[in-house]
Amino acid sequence: MLDRLTRRLQEIYPDLVEIRRDFHMYPELSYQEENTPRKVANFLSALGLEVRTGVGGRGVVGTLRGGKPGPTIALRADFDALPIQDEKQVDYKSRIPGVMHACGHDVHTTTLLGVAKVLAEVREHLAGTVVFIHQFAEEVAPGGAIPMIEDGCLNGVDVIYGAHVWSGIPIGQVGVTYGYMMAATDDFEIEITGKGGHGATPHLTVDSLVTGSQLVLNLQQIVSRRVNPLKPAVLTVGSFVSGNAYNVIPNTAKLMGTVRTFDEDVRDLMEEELKAVTQATCQAVGATSTIHYHRGYPAVWNHEEPTRVVESQAKELLGDDQVFRMEPIMGGEDFAYYLQKVPGSFFFVGGANPEIGAEYPHHHPKFDVDEKAMLVAGQVFLSTVLHHVG
Repeated sequence: MLDRLTRRLQEIYPDLVEIRRDFHMYPELSYQEENTPRKVANFLSALGLEVRTGVGGRGVVGTLRGGKPGPTIALRADFDALPIQDEKQVDYKSRIPGVMHACGHDVHTTTLLGVAKVLAEVREHLAGTVVFIHQFAEEVAPGGAIPMIEDGCLNGVDVIYGAHVWSGIPIGQVGVTYGYMMAATDDFEIEITGKGGHGATPHLTVDSLVTGSQLVLNLQQIVSRRVNPLKPAVLTVGSFVSGNAYNVIPNTAKLMGTVRTFDEDVRDLMEEELKAVTQATCQAVGATSTIHYHRGYPAVWNHEEPTRVVESQAKELLGDDQVFRMEPIMGGEDFAYYLQKVPGSFFFVGGANPEIGAEYPHHHPKFDVDEKAMLVAGQVFLSTVLHHVG
């Protein structure tokens, strides 16, 4: 049956390209998705699936029941865009100023629609149920996964799979990871208050800018000297704002940054140490600090058996040389919440093709991917589903 389904997916590929480009031209930001979920729901309804809308807020869940009893398999895609101006010179560039699909969510959504269409045509032969989870607001914490789970999108689900197109992997390849795959994503804001004054009389001030500069350096020692070197961690200060005149010592300084970890104990340690180092650094010079530490998504942990299924099915489809084991990355994904509830696996599909300009990183104004990634991801999904319900 797999050969039949993959051929059918190739037949409808031109339609999928048209759908993906429509999503790409009319992107919607996290928590502002209205037309996108409506289009998804209409497409799934036309296939005869049981469709729930407004799941967890703006999510859509389509349920395809096979003709025979069996397990329930969930597939998940996300459909929100980013606040970035599209700078590509293509016919399907974003028509919405300042908003674009710069992370491939339009590809994820369209891929799942294609898989749903193909499977719906053979539903009577399936021994089980396939649930299509179309999630809103992946890009902005707290994200759409938690409210969708709370609203029942995983009820009765035995295993879940998700895919992410990746511009750093050549088209045609698939990357799988056992265990930790993506990091927990936390962020922080630190405001330092000193005592401002004239640049010519620093002895009469408590210099918040210098204190902030020292803090940036001190924070780097948390990873290098407090964390077990066998357990990865990242602390990055991405913004430092203080002062606006050449001869004024500013009263305040503000730092913002991110912390990325896998291990939960290391995650706790990073928060504790960041607060301790900040307070000690400021106290040493007579400054004070206010710290806001925000916990984001947990780490993505792929379960062994579902990951083995993806790896074996992808190799059978694409060949051993096209499937590789990825190193974990420090990016984040709220697919982690699904994996905390049911077994599953999240895998990467290559989308890079310099010949068509698909070579820019995610979240870049010129981001794009080779649309044939939808065929690769779709085929792996189909093969994986059939492994369970075929």
